[in-house]
Amino acid sequence: MATISAQPMTAELEGEFVVFLIGMRINQWWNVPAWLPAFLAMPRMLRELQAQPELGFLGSIGMLPVMVQYWRSFEHLEAYARSREHAHLPAWQAFQQRVRKSGGAVGIWHETYRVTPGNYETLYAGVPALGLGKAGRLTPVVRGKQSARARMGQEVHTVVEADGGSLL
Repeated sequence: MATISAQPMTAELEGEFVVFLIGMRINQWWNVPAWLPAFLAMPRMLRELQAQPELGFLGSIGMLPVMVQYWRSFEHLEAYARSREHAHLPAWQAFQQRVRKSGGAVGIWHETYRVTPGNYETLYAGVPALGLGKAGRLTPVVRGKQSARARMGQEVHTVVEADGGSLL
């Protein structure tokens, strides 16, 4: 069983990294031959990526129809996507052929984000390591870093209202 920390934790990852969201939309559920091969290709790719850390894959959360992946760099992600020696390119080419024949039975989408140091924040409380916490390193939330703003490295300002109350 995964370790669950009662203490709030945050994730740290050295340097820039990439968050890659990938999804699949099945438009014709009854057209199983059009979408099932793409659905089954993802676990095969994940096994390949996990077995070869030099490819730059740091981890993922979720499974199709929507998955979040973490990569060391955009260059690693792009190199894997274009490599003839790995599982992605043949699966992508086969998917393109099926899509042309299926008349829109299935679609895919993705979004890629480069994340620079200090421009992300995380919080994990009462859950095992997952997401960026699993791809990076979990550390305890320390005094002065309890808010999302503080974990983003921004100062927390107290606003005093006219009635003497305060808002953070």
